[in-house]
Amino acid sequence: MMLSEWDMSENIKTSEDALVYLQTAFEEGEAEDILEVLDAVARSKGLDDIAKQIGVSRECLGTSLSEKTNPSFADVYKLLEKMGLRLTVKNKAA
Repeated sequence: MMLSEWDMSENIKTSEDALVYLQTAFEEGEAEDILEVLDAVARSKGLDDIAKQIGVSRECLGTSLSEKTNPSFADVYKLLEKMGLRLTVKNKAA
């Protein structure tokens, strides 16, 4: 039996889906998990379109979201804004 790899981006159909995945990654994951979800959300919205809105090439955006890099906070913030999302901070649950 052959199993195909699961692609998170194929399950992100709405902005609400993206929000749930990102909230979960920020609340329960590590930095690598957050980057993986950001990459999936960007791919679900169209990497080419997001890259153009940010003002970088598709390759540059894809590389900056790979697990081998460490994008700047400014890049992550700009990416979230262009995807219609906003980063907020709240107290960590005890």
